[in-house]
Amino acid sequence: MPSLAPLHDTSVIIPAYNAGKYLAEAIESVLAQQPPPREIIVVNDGSTDDTAAVARGFEQVTCLQQANQGIAGARNTGIGAASGEFLAFLDADDLWTSGKLQAQFAVLEQRPEVDMVFGLAEQFYSPEMSQVPQEPPPIQKGMVAGTCLIRRASFEKVGLFDTSYDVGEFIDWYARAQELGLVSHLVPRVLLRRRLHTTNTGILQGGKRADYARLLKAALDRRRAQAGGPATSDPEKA
Repeated sequence: MPSLAPLHDTSVIIPAYNAGKYLAEAIESVLAQQPPPREIIVVNDGSTDDTAAVARGFEQVTCLQQANQGIAGARNTGIGAASGEFLAFLDADDLWTSGKLQAQFAVLEQRPEVDMVFGLAEQFYSPEMSQVPQEPPPIQKGMVAGTCLIRRASFEKVGLFDTSYDVGEFIDWYARAQELGLVSHLVPRVLLRRRLHTTNTGILQGGKRADYARLLKAALDRRRAQAGGPATSDPEKA
């Protein structure tokens, strides 16, 4: 079986909003990968802190500036500027584990039918938190954006992230990918460490959980349209 195009031909996209406190650690976890990615693109999404300065402190990083558009819009901007044959995503406050890309490329080499590879995500409490529960946070087994490595051609079949969602944008994208028949594989090892801190997006935008109901409705409507049935106005009536 022929080898993939250079295994380092990966564009890593890091959306960042007021992430100066954690961004350097995130970038360093990417630079530690072997083989290293082709490029790291940080999209400074209208930050008012030192996010841009931190990103520009790394000569291997391309820092793009834009007015605040949210995580979906920032990822889309990064994708538009990316040149790699593979795409990977990392939030600015999270960390990749050692050997992440190597483990995922091993799957893509052995299984050419696989479009994207995921792994487990281990959550951890940020050291500056003054109060943390005694029980450690659980390991997540779902399809998390920060563990995703995908062939660019496969990503383009699905299209960009939907910027109308403030939260759940990756769930919506993955639902569309499944509907198109893209093949995913889950590596049974921790590839991502997700930082829990007081300014997580899920905490700041907790009142926007209605997005989850809306994306569920959108998925149900697409399925009904494919089956020739009527759309529903209420996901609870599906």
